[in-house]
Amino acid sequence: MPHGILKTMNIWKYYGVTHADHLVMNPTSEAKTDEIISLLPLKPNSRVLDIASGKGEQLLRIIEKYDATGIGVDISPYEVKASSQRAIARGLQDKAEFIEGDGAKQDFEPNSFDLAMCFGASWVWGGHLGTIEALKNLVKPGGLILLGEPYKLKDPEPGYIEAEPDFANSMVTHAENVAIAQRAGLNLLYTIVSDHNDWDRYEGLRLRAAELFAEENPDDPDAVEILDKQRGEYDLYLKHGRDTVGWAIYLFRAP
Repeated sequence: MPHGILKTMNIWKYYGVTHADHLVMNPTSEAKTDEIISLLPLKPNSRVLDIASGKGEQLLRIIEKYDATGIGVDISPYEVKASSQRAIARGLQDKAEFIEGDGAKQDFEPNSFDLAMCFGASWVWGGHLGTIEALKNLVKPGGLILLGEPYKLKDPEPGYIEAEPDFANSMVTHAENVAIAQRAGLNLLYTIVSDHNDWDRYEGLRLRAAELFAEENPDDPDAVEILDKQRGEYDLYLKHGRDTVGWAIYLFRAP
C-alpha cells in the first residue's frame, strides 16, 4: 500500500482513525478472508506468526478455526492494544500474543512456525522478495506462507507516478508476484483476488471514518490534517488507483 507523509501527526494515529471500521486492514472482504482461512492445510496446535498484524482479526480467526496458537507483531501501538483487547474479548488471550515492534527486528527462532503471514506490509523487509526470504526462514520445512500484496492492473499513468513515485514504480503484475515467489523456491497453493467492490468498500470506509472523526472531534489538533490527507488519498484512488492497483492474497508452501 502507498504511504503518505503527515506534517505533524503520528502516522499510526492516522491509520488507527481511518481504519476504525475495518475488521481487516486491507481490501479483502469478510467472505474472502474466511475463504482463504478455510483453505489453509493447518493441523490443530499449529503455531502461527502474523507480521504487521493490524487488528489481529486474521490471526484470531485462524486460532479459532484450527485451535492454533499465534503471535502478531505490529509497529502501531493503537493496533496492538486493540488486538490484545479483541483476544481477551474472545477468550483467546492464552493462545494469542500481540507484540508492538518492527517485525524485521524480532528474534524468533528459525523454522519454528507452521504458518507465517504478512498482509500489505512487505516494506518491513524491503519488498515482496525480501518478505518471502524472511518468512521462509521462520517457517518449518514444508510450512505455509500467506502473503497479501498489491499488483498492477496496468502501467501507472504519469499523474499516479508523480503522486506516488515509489509505490507506483515498484508494482509488478499478479503473475510476476507469483513468479517471484516460485523462483525463491515456494510452491503456489492458492490465490484469492479482490475486486472493485472490495476496494471501494475499503477506501470508502476510510473516507467515512475520517469525515466522522473530524465532525465528532472538532477540538482534536489532528482532525484537520487527518481529513485533508484522507480526502487527498481518496481522490487519488478515484483518479488513478482504482483502475491501476489490484490486491491478492497468495498461499504458498515453503520448501
